[in-house]
Amino acid sequence: MEVYAGIDLHANNNCLGVVDAHGKRIYRKKLPNDPELILGALGSLSSEVEGVVVESTFNWYWLVDLLMDAGYKVHLANPAAIQRYSGLKYSDDAHDAYWLAELLRLGILPTGYIYPKEHRAVRDLLRKRSHLVRLRTSLILSLQGIVARNRGKKIKAGDIKILSEDRVSIHFEGNEDLALAGQVSKEAIDDLTRKIVKIEAFTERKMALRADYRHLHTVPGVGRVLGLTIALETGEISRFAKVGNYSSYCRKVPSRWMSNDKYKGKGNTKNGNKYLSWAFSEAAELGRRFYPEVQTYYNRKLQKTNRMAAHTALAHKLARASYYIMRDEVPFDMDRLFGS
Repeated sequence: MEVYAGIDLHANNNCLGVVDAHGKRIYRKKLPNDPELILGALGSLSSEVEGVVVESTFNWYWLVDLLMDAGYKVHLANPAAIQRYSGLKYSDDAHDAYWLAELLRLGILPTGYIYPKEHRAVRDLLRKRSHLVRLRTSLILSLQGIVARNRGKKIKAGDIKILSEDRVSIHFEGNEDLALAGQVSKEAIDDLTRKIVKIEAFTERKMALRADYRHLHTVPGVGRVLGLTIALETGEISRFAKVGNYSSYCRKVPSRWMSNDKYKGKGNTKNGNKYLSWAFSEAAELGRRFYPEVQTYYNRKLQKTNRMAAHTALAHKLARASYYIMRDEVPFDMDRLFGS
């Protein structure tokens, strides 16, 4: 008889719940996050395991890989889309595990994308670069604030980031307290810059753009880092049935609930991929600066709305264009997207 398993995963333990083809709860066990114990518990079931559900928590990688390598058909549950039964009076880890298994049995389990194991590490490495860039930006802003408050001057971010010379110390001459603040800030910024460059170089050597994504570099504002980010965060473009699905995943579609032409609220605006959202926002800003056709489109939007809305519209347009570029393996066509 076929059975369905659900695993409620936590940082140091998990709860396994199993239901049969009729929805009867036949097995449950709380286990430490030990690969041998988990495989042993599933292997002890006398029935055939039709599928195993793992909730998409922060630490799902190892468990999904373990189960897939063992030959199980694994489903990654999307917790943002799962609705808990509102009539429950009591719930615990076992109930959550059973609920995942029951959704799978009924064929109504909202699932997430299991990113290929072979590319997952390099994608996360590029995410680490993004983290370091944010840290460096916070230090640069802090240093600019120190200069502005104490010297009444503005120092450019480019002058702060340059590695070949020190353009910061000159702003703090004559005050050893400020000089030390500037020195440690500059040293921290330079250290982060070197690490960022190191990650970029390693990522490019490790993961050249796939042949079907090579045309991403033709998109205005998309360079080597953004191209790799978009490709790695997108994964298989075929998993998006329509361009609207991809735009929504990139967080470039507004969340709005309407009824009888009246606004009734909005949904979870954080659904989707924040790294793709950032990448297309960066591409929109760079494209607006350096491509006249893109600037013209942005200005037309700006005449009708505010700056942020115009920027979002441009980022949305680039995300849609990138979908077709990846799907059809064609270069970017400026006239087709921004032509009058």
